[in-house]
Amino acid sequence: MSEKIPAPGRPDGRAVRKKLITEVSGVVTAPVEQVWRVLREDLPNWEAGDHTLAYQGGWWYRGEWSVFPDPEGTRVVHSVYNVAEWARWGVPLANRFFIGFAATTRASFAAGLTRIADRLGGSSRLT
Repeated sequence: MSEKIPAPGRPDGRAVRKKLITEVSGVVTAPVEQVWRVLREDLPNWEAGDHTLAYQGGWWYRGEWSVFPDPEGTRVVHSVYNVAEWARWGVPLANRFFIGFAATTRASFAAGLTRIADRLGGSSRLT
């Protein structure tokens, strides 16, 4: 199922549909506001919402990082969406040829969580 999102800067003002391709999450043992601050510093040119950062690039890609309170500190979720406006059907097909896409996304996310935890003097783990 896809969801519609606003498309800032789009001349016709139409929303763009997004469909989840992959998602990974983890926990950093630090308060939400501290993790949020580090994410904002590391990803300064991304669209910022209420504890969500988003980057849209190429013809199909949208990545979102969101932070939520967790009993251990902060849960961080990274979601990758297909936002192609044309040839949407081609994105899942093309990504099957990128063997290891989900694993690469997970490994990159884990490394990012480790960097955040190290900066804040905490630890991290994937969930």
